[in-house]
Amino acid sequence: MEKRLLLGDEAIALGALHAGLSGVYAYPGTPSTEITEFIQGSPLAKERGVRSRWCTNEKTAMEAALGMSYAGKRALVCMKHVGMNVCADAFVNSAITGVNGGVVVLAADDPSMHSSQNEQDSRFYGKFAMIPILEPSTQQEAYDMMPKAFALSESLKLPVLMRIVTRMAHSRAAVEVGDPMEQNALNPDNQRSHWVLLPGNARRQYLSLISKQPEIEMSAENSTYNELALGNPGGIGIIAAGTGYNYVREADVPERSVLKISQYPLPINKIKELANYCSEILVVEDGQPFIEESVKAIVGAGYPITGRLTGKLPRTGELNPDNVAAALGIENKAAFEPAKNIAGRPPQLCQGCGHRSVYQALNEVAKEFDDPRIFGDIGCYTLGALPPFSAIDSCVDMGASITMAKGAADAGQFPAIAVIGDSTFTHSGMTGLLDAVNDNANITVIISDNLTTAMTGGQDSAGTHKFEAICLALGVEREHLHVVIPLPKNMEEIKQVIRDEINYKGVSVIIPQRECMQTLARKLRQQKAKQS
Repeated sequence: MEKRLLLGDEAIALGALHAGLSGVYAYPGTPSTEITEFIQGSPLAKERGVRSRWCTNEKTAMEAALGMSYAGKRALVCMKHVGMNVCADAFVNSAITGVNGGVVVLAADDPSMHSSQNEQDSRFYGKFAMIPILEPSTQQEAYDMMPKAFALSESLKLPVLMRIVTRMAHSRAAVEVGDPMEQNALNPDNQRSHWVLLPGNARRQYLSLISKQPEIEMSAENSTYNELALGNPGGIGIIAAGTGYNYVREADVPERSVLKISQYPLPINKIKELANYCSEILVVEDGQPFIEESVKAIVGAGYPITGRLTGKLPRTGELNPDNVAAALGIENKAAFEPAKNIAGRPPQLCQGCGHRSVYQALNEVAKEFDDPRIFGDIGCYTLGALPPFSAIDSCVDMGASITMAKGAADAGQFPAIAVIGDSTFTHSGMTGLLDAVNDNANITVIISDNLTTAMTGGQDSAGTHKFEAICLALGVEREHLHVVIPLPKNMEEIKQVIRDEINYKGVSVIIPQRECMQTLARKLRQQKAKQS
């Protein structure tokens, strides 16, 4: 066995490769991005021809992975938690179709919203779809789980959801790794009725999914990842899931009874055994009170259960050793308190970034109109909401800028301006633009194109060098489609283009196009390294 120092994301990626992976399908999103990047840079993946290009969005990723599964090979789908919303249609239906080759869906949740717009808990998606869920507590477990996850998927003929959180994704630990397995052979599924979800087929498949629930429950009940360690009888018992289990261990409570949860559905018999052995239970879990609510139902309303719902642990944000120790009544030196007497440093757009020139021009022109509204979107350009620009009035979800601007214009708002990035436009903005064209909405759309997916580290953007063609194909008029270069020397020209298109009564698109400063700097360093 070889030992390697790996991020949680890297342990998952290597585990998948060693499990005979044939394709990873993903859209970049923190904290999941490094999984796909690790596979893209892996010599083993290159040698084996593992498919690893970025997808346009999470829905296309999920569907492509299903196609690879249909052909009999193993596929990994990666996304951050909000990406589960985008792929939900395909994800939920994949439990009805079932799978052929193994499919593992990796959802990286972001408690505390370090880089996200909500704290949703992906475990609810797994329960909703009625499929097995895995939640590693350590990097070693994350690596070890991958071959077992694919084997479980193929045994049950169902996708498996693996849920991690930011601290697991982005912390490092020593991991013992073994030898890679061979990839599955090409073996397309011949059971057409499984995959054609006409109502008659779907009803049969749904009954099949229901019939598998006892087997799924038994798998979790007997899983080596769900461990019950009984301590002194009575007192507080602990149910700890994922990273929360590490915080319990750090509190050093050998006399306490602890049930570690890393595979779902919940092991009901183990929970009842713990409840009978202890006088109360504390539930330690990152995210929403998913386990806590279920345990209340399992042991009955009269049994004392504490956790996030009761205020014993914080209701929001990620857990840490300090608040877990406090919940257990253990005094410890607070190591995770915010540093004092340090000025806040809110994030800013990079100096020299093309987005800065876009917002400068947009703000100056917007002042010429009464009550302008600028609808923003998800990306590094969302920082235009902060000083010194304070330029955007909304940012809700991927692609919402165009459709919100259209809805506001439908209500009579003028001017209604949308600002969206290049990767976000191809991810979720194109359909909104088509709606606007079909309705001849009175909006101005700015696709701020920096030739990359900059916010997550400079991954390839699906529409690079295609945006004019896409907009024309969607019906934007050629005379109201402009490409400009966002540099200070072009500021007057850009402002005039914005001014003219705001005054045009219909759909217009402006594409400020200049490479991201960070990706450009990396390219220049790489070129210099090659020459030296």
